[in-house]
Amino acid sequence: MNLSDEERKALVALRVQKAHDTWKETQEIIASKLWNAAANRMYYSCYYITSALLISKGYNPTTHTGVIRLLGLHFISTGLLEPEMGKLYQQLFELRQTGDYDDWIMVGEDDVLPKSKLIDNYFE
Repeated sequence: MNLSDEERKALVALRVQKAHDTWKETQEIIASKLWNAAANRMYYSCYYITSALLISKGYNPTTHTGVIRLLGLHFISTGLLEPEMGKLYQQLFELRQTGDYDDWIMVGEDDVLPKSKLIDNYFE
């Protein structure tokens, strides 16, 4: 994706807004105790904000695993972001995968609430 500076800024702003909107949705879903849905939306709120960060720096992730890889390569391993952020993002990806695709494992309150508290700190 070859974007002009103006297009890149607009896309970053859109992704940041989507991240915040999705986080608000997540909080409502958590209040309803819908844990699989909460895990999904929690992951996507972080996906949108992480992809906004990557796009703002000129990186073009095309897959979810690409976002994870680029985040680790350019921000976690360089010390720009704390390793805990990378671990949290990876855990959210796995939790979302479990909730969406694994019929035999149910995502529960203990899976969601501790991570939601960590994410809440980033969205304040």
